[in-house]
Amino acid sequence: MENDLIVRDFLARQRTKLANDRTLLAYIRTSLYFLVSGTALMKVEDLANIKEFGYLSFFISVLLLIIGFFNFFRIKKKIEKGNYHKM
Repeated sequence: MENDLIVRDFLARQRTKLANDRTLLAYIRTSLYFLVSGTALMKVEDLANIKEFGYLSFFISVLLLIIGFFNFFRIKKKIEKGNYHKM
């Protein structure tokens, strides 16, 4: 199917693939931010109830990572099938 595409459509598909990669990297970056903030919150000993926010930040970090990879592979499969216009 890739050989039947004209140059404009081929380049559009390549841009879509690269956008999907960028989105995955954004999810990973955000997940790392939450991981770092969770670690910082766990190390604060002056405030009594701040550790719960650290655990919440760890949970959000893992959740974002799972959602990011799920979304990446779901859209990658749609792009490979050629029906990615119905996302």
